[in-house]
Amino acid sequence: MLCIAFTGGGTGGHIYPGLAVACGLKQKLDCRIFWIGSRMEMDRSIVEAAGIDFFPIPAGKLRRNFSFKNIGDFFNVAAGFFAARKILKREKPVLLFSKGGFVSVPPCAAASSLGIKVFTHESDYSPGLATRINARFVFKSGGNIIAAYRETAEKFHRNIRSRVLVMANPVRAEFKNADPLAGRAFVGARQDDRILLVLGGSQGAVELNRLVEASLGELLHLYLVVHQTGSRESAAPALAGYKTYPYINAELPHVLAAAELVLCRSGAGTLWECATAGKPMVLLPLSGSGTRGDQVENARFFEKAGAAVVLSPDRRKPEDLIRNIRALAEDEKKRRAMAEASAAIGLEDGTAGIVRILSDSVRLPGREP
Repeated sequence: MLCIAFTGGGTGGHIYPGLAVACGLKQKLDCRIFWIGSRMEMDRSIVEAAGIDFFPIPAGKLRRNFSFKNIGDFFNVAAGFFAARKILKREKPVLLFSKGGFVSVPPCAAASSLGIKVFTHESDYSPGLATRINARFVFKSGGNIIAAYRETAEKFHRNIRSRVLVMANPVRAEFKNADPLAGRAFVGARQDDRILLVLGGSQGAVELNRLVEASLGELLHLYLVVHQTGSRESAAPALAGYKTYPYINAELPHVLAAAELVLCRSGAGTLWECATAGKPMVLLPLSGSGTRGDQVENARFFEKAGAAVVLSPDRRKPEDLIRNIRALAEDEKKRRAMAEASAAIGLEDGTAGIVRILSDSVRLPGREP
């Protein structure tokens, strides 16, 4: 049976889009798929829940600045390379698809060294460090870089721009076929409740969570507030009309479909899931010295398209959030226009396009997929 390798991890944003592609490939090809990921329990549990074999390897964090931690991480990356190479030699995949994250670099390097074609996907507006490194292995192996935005291609070295293909971000089919009534039932919404969905990410977003908690007195006059706080965050005090969840898993597509408005960070995966659901958004992109600015760029794209309102770092006091949420809550015409702009972005089926690219690449002479 045809065997295909996937890699990526560290956050749900590096895993769930990859699972969308893996599911699409299984529907199109008679193939076995396995995943090379980090030793984080979250990565394993998400992948194995999708029925995909998971092989953990050592992984080191990639940093752009000098740190003594880089010394230890160098040895972890080297150990990850040899561990990935051993797995790839044993499993013999015809290609490796990378969804990014620091754990993806050793498998991409190992695959290239074994003559296995490498494909890597970049969800963000500008490529991250892992994607920039993996691009070398893509070029050497004869694969492709797949980007979500047309402008992303210009951010790679001119020698490899010809290898960049543009496809929308992959989104799981569950978001295309979600049931808003199931979402309302899950959160216990009454018939006349309007839902503000707050997404703090799989691990949490402290700034966002604290801002929401400080604004609840006013927000609850406007909406039933459904808040995914993140697994690392402690539960906020229980209030009428305020529903908190550490993490919403299988029910998230339905809850998103039921929401009137979404408040969230600007991770690529979350933005495109909201676009697939056609939701207007209020965005608080992660910014400052702890980030390379990818969320700011993502947010600007959606704001320019008319799908989102972006709160810059100097506009993140409770009164700022309340004013913006109230303005949208009271302006149905504005919400509808934003929803239409959001849905227009989500119309393109990135999953199908990427599946087509990968399946076409395994149609080699003498092999029928």
